[in-house]
Amino acid sequence: MLGLILIYFIGKRFYDLADEHNENKWLYAILGVVIYYAAGFVVGILIGVLDLFVFYWGIDWDNTFKVNLLIGLPSGLISVYGFYILLEKKWKKKVMVNTAEIDDIGRSPEENI
Repeated sequence: MLGLILIYFIGKRFYDLADEHNENKWLYAILGVVIYYAAGFVVGILIGVLDLFVFYWGIDWDNTFKVNLLIGLPSGLISVYGFYILLEKKWKKKVMVNTAEIDDIGRSPEENI
């Protein structure tokens, strides 16, 4: 149940960010949730491979709640936060051009009034 609440708030933040910058709202809401799960998956696989072949950390892989809580949740949230900041900076740099101003190019100032 808590996972559904987390998914809702991740999607909501990306939805609102995309709405502020006139981007595709649902695409970025779903993409935020996908990045959360993908980052947890990649970090989980990476730690599993490192535990099995390189180091022996003695992680209890049978206790999935602890593994998800200690590995999946932080890695997913950090990656979602990084992606959010990246999109926010990218979209703030984008200049919004008013189409009414584009239509006035080449006209004298007296004609624009």
